[in-house]
Amino acid sequence: MEFEIQTISTAPETIRETLVSVEGKYGFLPNLLGVMSTSPEVVSAYLKLGELFEQSSLSQLEQDLVLLTISVCNECGYCTAAHSTIARMHETPTEIINQIRTNQPISNSKLEALRNFTYEIVSSKGWPSEKCKSEFLSAGYSNHQALDVVLAVGMKILSNYTNHLAGTPVDRQFETAE
Repeated sequence: MEFEIQTISTAPETIRETLVSVEGKYGFLPNLLGVMSTSPEVVSAYLKLGELFEQSSLSQLEQDLVLLTISVCNECGYCTAAHSTIARMHETPTEIINQIRTNQPISNSKLEALRNFTYEIVSSKGWPSEKCKSEFLSAGYSNHQALDVVLAVGMKILSNYTNHLAGTPVDRQFETAE
């Protein structure tokens, strides 16, 4: 399949205002959203899920960890690069970013329980082991936060799978994180 990377001027009229807003927020229109613009509904869903996830009960560091872990588990090079860059912007320690990218344990046991839970949610298609669930809860997380991870998975399925279908090229702004 071949997907055109839409620009604000070539995207369907119904999504242009949203794309202008995104470009204003980030200073550029990410290729992912240019590809997603083929379906204005997908762009809208992705952005809305992102807004909801930002309001979740997880801290900024935990949100970055979850989004990067999902992208690594789903083998999405575009999103792995993008979320590595974003995590650095949020001052996530480089060591943690590298551990997630190489699927290595994180030395902070609470964050490791979250990384492992997220990875198992994705890799098991929503069927993490009892041990994994127990470790997640014992680390101080709740059922609410378990569902926040599921929300992030839904969001990242939209982007990871779009990138898989389209072979979305990594934006230069994310290239140093590849």
